[in-house]
Amino acid sequence: MLSAQTSLSTALLTALLLTISFSSTMAQPDRLTDKTFTSRSEVIAQNGMVATSQPLAAQVGLQILKKGGSAVDAAIATNAALGLMEPTGSGIGGDLFAIVWDASEKKLYGINASGRSPRNLTYQKMQEELEERDREKIPPYGFLPITVPGAVDGWFELHERFGELPMDQILAPSIKYAREGFPVSPLIAFYWRIGLRIHGDRPGAFGETFSIDGEGPQKGDIFQNPDLANTYQLLAQKGRSAFYEGEIAEQIDKFMRKNGGYLRKEDFEKHHSTWVDPVSVNYRGYEVYELPPNGQGIAALQMLQMLEEYDLSSMEPRSVDALHRMIEVKKQVFEDRAKFYADPAFSDIPIQKLISKSYARKRLEEIDTSSAARRVRSGADVLEDGDTVYLTTADDEGNMVSLIQSNYRGMGSGIVVPGLGFGFQDRGELFSMDTAHANRYEAGKRPFHTIIPAFVMKNDRPFMTLGVMGGAMQPQGHVQILTNIIDFGMNLQEAGDAARWRHSGSTSPTDEQDAFLHNGGTVNMESGIPYQTIRDLMLMGHDVQYSVGGYGGYQAIRYDPERDIYIGASESRKDGHAIGY
Repeated sequence: MLSAQTSLSTALLTALLLTISFSSTMAQPDRLTDKTFTSRSEVIAQNGMVATSQPLAAQVGLQILKKGGSAVDAAIATNAALGLMEPTGSGIGGDLFAIVWDASEKKLYGINASGRSPRNLTYQKMQEELEERDREKIPPYGFLPITVPGAVDGWFELHERFGELPMDQILAPSIKYAREGFPVSPLIAFYWRIGLRIHGDRPGAFGETFSIDGEGPQKGDIFQNPDLANTYQLLAQKGRSAFYEGEIAEQIDKFMRKNGGYLRKEDFEKHHSTWVDPVSVNYRGYEVYELPPNGQGIAALQMLQMLEEYDLSSMEPRSVDALHRMIEVKKQVFEDRAKFYADPAFSDIPIQKLISKSYARKRLEEIDTSSAARRVRSGADVLEDGDTVYLTTADDEGNMVSLIQSNYRGMGSGIVVPGLGFGFQDRGELFSMDTAHANRYEAGKRPFHTIIPAFVMKNDRPFMTLGVMGGAMQPQGHVQILTNIIDFGMNLQEAGDAARWRHSGSTSPTDEQDAFLHNGGTVNMESGIPYQTIRDLMLMGHDVQYSVGGYGGYQAIRYDPERDIYIGASESRKDGHAIGY
């Protein structure tokens, strides 16, 4: 007699096969039905493009482009709208990273607008707080994981260098929506209600700010946030100083002192973004750019350097040969990520060594192409989840922006200062408490970050922007999108719609320095992966599971220099879309 577990497994496999059979009939008529599936057409436009995870926010960005705004102006406007309309993944209580292509200078710029830990919360004090709570690691919610919000400073740094329209015009659409209301979109409403259940009783104004009559909004409910409208209005009128030196910083300081938080006005006054040079590797003729740590972008570059040694184009995109190699490469790289990725102001990170071709080949020697590795360590001498928004814009001058912004876990720490209309991020959870670790907790330090924008060049011209939201999925997602396009010949939308995999269980930058992957981890697969592939991966030793969510959220814009057009694509797993004119 079959056990309940065996019966459930049989049912899942049956459902999996039915899903695969159904989805294969949905492919584009001019493509091979055993290779691709697409949910919609690519969006094509001449003068400008915006792609993000909420339709009204994308339209806000397009509105700014039509008024003569730059790609940066549109990105700021879109991000402001997302902070209102998708607070489950973004907001001005969080951080921001961006890569900008300046068409006039023919140059890429990178900005790290992430915040630092409170200066008066020392390691010793943090340790005492954790001992009082009987915890070994920094908690995900409440006051302890809060770091200085960097997004607003990022807006104004970007605007000063690349902006065209005044900030009051850029923020005007979001101020109007915040005062008059907007209909909440379906997937965001689902996560929003979860956030209310988690954070509704925390100190401050979370429940009051993010509920409608005490409940999370349903799909189509009209939501207003007059407090956020007032905060945006202050930024429009008084600029960055209102947030980091004036009324907003003062309100935050007063609230934190009263409720046991550690952020102070001094932390805001001393905050600054950092302009950085994007780093890159060449993958089959495409120059792929990411930002250096404290983010995890170079993990994607390390993976690509290793994968270039394999002839992926000779394999089927969902075959066991291709997926096994990708998964094993991910395992290797994420052990390096756990040991070395940290705030470069506090640690000497061997970036060029980690992304070098010689190091990639050395790491490949540890991969068995016929079986899954169970134990993986770094090769050089709680993190899996995260809610984020990615947006990308392009204007009629040829400027392009790849921007990612986040509160980290869903709606962040759950702490909202009354009257401000936004919640604080909980990014400080991603510090390690091991004093020997490069990413160890220290006062005034940036934590390890998961959010990463990407930019691809070809023949010294922009090829595409891309981002894939979702914690540790992000570098895995970047690699899957790029190999879908470069190796497997998919178009921009097909590359995002294609079934994904996600490996979890690798060592985290929050773990102890001597930790390593010792059980092989788990590979989650979407239903579009053929059952034969899953079965063969299991026979190779992979622990494979079927799951519905957690595969990130993708947006992208590609530039076609021959026809001087933009091509946009948007994640079919999210609420958003690409839109152009």
